[in-house]
Amino acid sequence: MISERMQILLTPEQRQRLEEESLRQGRSVASLVREAIDARFGTISREERLAAAKAIAAMAGVPGGRYLTPEEINRVVEEERDEFFDRP
Repeated sequence: MISERMQILLTPEQRQRLEEESLRQGRSVASLVREAIDARFGTISREERLAAAKAIAAMAGVPGGRYLTPEEINRVVEEERDEFFDRP
């Protein structure tokens, strides 16, 4: 829910770019600013990202102590999808 108000100062060029993009996209300037903030700083706190990274680092992986490569993951997904759709 959007409930916080903030006032910022922009250069005339920054304001013009925002207003032009707002018109081009048919969106409000405020929504563009919020999107830019989320893109730059994310919507998850630094602490949450660190906790997730620690949890991933603590994972034991698959038997043998190694993780699947993206190619191996894709192969497994394709095999399971094929098995699913081949069912009677």
